[in-house]
Amino acid sequence: MTADVSEFHYGLVTPIAAYLMAFLGSVLALRCTTRSMGRGRGEKRAGWLALGAVSLGCGIWTMHFIAMIGFSVDGTGVSYDAGRTLLSLAVAIAVVAGGVFLVGYRGSGPVTLGTAGVVTGLGVAAMHYLGMSAMHTGGTVRYDTTIVALSVVIAVVAATAALWAAVSISAVWATVGAGLVMGAAVSTMHYTGMAAVSVHVSQMQAGGQSSTSLLSFLLIMLAGPVMALVLAGAIVMFDPEVVGGQRDWHPAEHPQPVAPRGR
Repeated sequence: MTADVSEFHYGLVTPIAAYLMAFLGSVLALRCTTRSMGRGRGEKRAGWLALGAVSLGCGIWTMHFIAMIGFSVDGTGVSYDAGRTLLSLAVAIAVVAGGVFLVGYRGSGPVTLGTAGVVTGLGVAAMHYLGMSAMHTGGTVRYDTTIVALSVVIAVVAATAALWAAVSISAVWATVGAGLVMGAAVSTMHYTGMAAVSVHVSQMQAGGQSSTSLLSFLLIMLAGPVMALVLAGAIVMFDPEVVGGQRDWHPAEHPQPVAPRGR
């Protein structure tokens, strides 16, 4: 039989908390990418881009699993494979790094941005469904392929917009606005993907189970990425160029201008 599933076992607490983490990761990634294109970019660019990739990857992954705290299946319990859950985190960071480094070094030209957006969006979707494959229920998880395809399209569009914003927006308040939109897009992708899920259990498997152990497991898994976001936030807040939005670089101007020789 098809079991009733819910994304809101704890009401609006998990969706709101998940959105805030996606927003935080997006804003930190944008500010770090802006900083990588400022003064001293030659020797420090890679470090700032890496920090931005970690921030965005952890933000997306944390959003996903905070949202999954609110996922419940009527009549059966939910558990996760720890190894595959951590692998989904590695995938999130790696694919985001690929996109961030590509636009960070090559700019926001249509071909570069399109390629980076597709790769990153597919990677984010892969993180989502890899994380879902780590989930074990007392039944069989099935997906509506049409809704899955829609979630992948949303992921690609959101990733492309995020990468464009990362190399095109420098003002602090504009970054906050972009982060709000990006957080909403990532959350929409997640809940669209979850709308594709159905769980089929047999009569013999039906039987309630406490969610205490699941909550404990996910909180332990979330501790590291959340601390990474806190650390990234501290680094950003103590760098005046990141907070102030100052930079001497424009996305369309990769080469440094050559000063005229004196006579």
